[in-house]
Amino acid sequence: MYKIQTLNKISNFGLELFPRDNYEIASEIVNPDAVVVRSLNMNEMDIPKSVQSIARAGAGVIISL
Repeated sequence: MYKIQTLNKISNFGLELFPRDNYEIASEIVNPDAVVVRSLNMNEMDIPKSVQSIARAGAGVIISL
C-alpha cells in the first residue's frame, strides 16, 4: 500500500482517483511515499527521505476521448 500525504485540502473528486485498497491518503502520515499539495511554500520544509514524488493539485483540463 502506498501512503500519500496531503498538505492542503484536496478535492475529493481528485482523491477518488486513488483506489483505497492501494493508497492510504491523509494529512498526518509518517514516512509518506508521495505528497500532494495545492499551494504551499515547501522550500524550507523537511521532506522525508521516503518521498518518491511530489504532485501539485490544481485547476486543469480533463480530456475524455
